[in-house]
Amino acid sequence: MSILCGKDILRTDLLSDEELELILSTAARFEGVLEAGGRLTNMEGQVLATLFFEPSTRTRLSFETAMLRLGGQVITVADPKTSSAAKGESLADSMRTVEGYADVIVIRHPQKGSAQEAADAVAVPVINAGDGTGQHPTQALLDVYTIRKEKGTLEGLTVTLAGDLKNGRTVHSLVYLLARFGMRLLFVSPPGLEMPADITADLRKMGAEVSEGSDLAAAMRQSDVVYVTRIQRERFDDTAEYERLKGSYVVNMDMVRQAKPGIIMHPLPRVDEIAPEVDAYEGAAYFRQAANGVPIRMALLALVTGRE
Repeated sequence: MSILCGKDILRTDLLSDEELELILSTAARFEGVLEAGGRLTNMEGQVLATLFFEPSTRTRLSFETAMLRLGGQVITVADPKTSSAAKGESLADSMRTVEGYADVIVIRHPQKGSAQEAADAVAVPVINAGDGTGQHPTQALLDVYTIRKEKGTLEGLTVTLAGDLKNGRTVHSLVYLLARFGMRLLFVSPPGLEMPADITADLRKMGAEVSEGSDLAAAMRQSDVVYVTRIQRERFDDTAEYERLKGSYVVNMDMVRQAKPGIIMHPLPRVDEIAPEVDAYEGAAYFRQAANGVPIRMALLALVTGRE
């Protein structure tokens, strides 16, 4: 039985190296079966509940696809206005109710720390699909999976993370994994949207080489991987501040031509951070990255339920 059986997936820094490798290798195995035209029935008879109290396209649909590809069934709350949360039901009560319907629960919620609160309320495994500005561990796992597939290694790379590093739960989760592999991390952000100081301090304690700046073109000239994030309108109380910052970085083909050959990633959705002309670049990996969410989430669902 999996070392992850019965466990919650809430934060990347809570995963051991052994657990991380198990997730990546299981995802690769499942992906290989699907690519060969095989069929998986690991989750037959099991029900996944997806509870999304914030908007989602890729995360929700890839989790649901993952469960269906494994032979399981899905029940979903895709709009909080249609759930009892709109009537004032507490998160804990919602979780206790859904626990009676499902074998595993995936939750996205706007409050940082909500995933832990949800997991504390129930005995079935809970997977965090994003808790406000906290973490998004399954995105980080598919990101690492993508880097290994695209670059052939996770060792010794230079990675630039650019955009809203203050509020970006994708990068908050990802950097803890990148630091494990001796990657050099370049943080590029507009003033005021820097990576939180506590995360940067954690990374340096882990022995990671971290540099911070605001010149994206210069960072791209050194990078094997460029991870671009959007300036997130929904995290700003001041609309004028968002409007001032939203166009801070736009990756175009001129920048790509001057950069070190590598891959460009984005957790999506993009707004205007990557020009559409870049999509034709062979290193533009962001749509391949999104597709990798299915095997990673297949692996997680099977592992936490002991059906790998």
